[in-house]
Amino acid sequence: MKEIKVFAPATVANVVCGFDVLGFAVNEPGDEVMMRLVDEPGVRLLKITGDEGRLPLDSAKNTVSASVQHYLKHLNRPDIGVEIELHKKMPIGSGLGSSSASTVAGLYAINQLVGNLLTAKELVPFAMKGEELACGYGHADNVAPALMGGFVLVRSYEPLDLIALPTPSNLFAAIVYPEVDVPTKDARQMIKAKVLLKDAVTQWGNVAGLVSGLFLNDMDLVGRSMKDVLIEPTRSILIPGFDTLRTLAMENGAVGFGISGSGPSVFALVKDEETAKKITKLQQKHLAQLNIRSNAYVSSVNAEGPKII
Repeated sequence: MKEIKVFAPATVANVVCGFDVLGFAVNEPGDEVMMRLVDEPGVRLLKITGDEGRLPLDSAKNTVSASVQHYLKHLNRPDIGVEIELHKKMPIGSGLGSSSASTVAGLYAINQLVGNLLTAKELVPFAMKGEELACGYGHADNVAPALMGGFVLVRSYEPLDLIALPTPSNLFAAIVYPEVDVPTKDARQMIKAKVLLKDAVTQWGNVAGLVSGLFLNDMDLVGRSMKDVLIEPTRSILIPGFDTLRTLAMENGAVGFGISGSGPSVFALVKDEETAKKITKLQQKHLAQLNIRSNAYVSSVNAEGPKII
């Protein structure tokens, strides 16, 4: 195989209480990468579409090409040459893992082209290099679920320890992306460096409860655990109408509600597709009343990760 086209999914990181350690993949939106093997050694990013000129074409500065370079260096294969086209099919800066989806698509593509030498879990450290380039910190709560599919827990970063969690059946994500600017780097800088012990204890209990709820297929427990006393109170200030968006979700059948990643996207976990669609419509109507445009995505949890298209 000399050429491949890959789709990689968006992700919901943190899942409210699991800052930097929890995330899950969705079926839409996502990004696409075209990659081909060529005779001339090196990694070249030839084209980017859908980014309105916001992303660098420099192979060392773009998350897709840079992570592929790290991968080939790990294999000690400087002789391999690849050309890459990145097609952005999801909004940049949405809190849905835009850089993660691009990076994961590229890594999955190169891994396939050279013989599928590493597992999805083994590709995660290379994807983290892309996240470090994108936002200054190589977290895995986007890239791990994007590569592995489903819900993933990052138990430890040093050493990296990833746990695939079960996904309850008939679980849907109702996602709304308000078109306001919340850069990931800025959102991270708002977070307090120190927290009160009582708040930390509350957060630990909620993370444990959420993981337990997934294993037990207990959606009531999942919902009770989707509370964040550390990060959300600060970050929600950046999202217009956040409290009303939460009320609309919870009063219309959502299991839980929160910020996706660093925002501004918000998401609700819902037990059926029709309820998810109803919630996104109500939330978009509210944002329109605030003169804010928005996009909505209703998706089941993506269990497979990236795929060849």
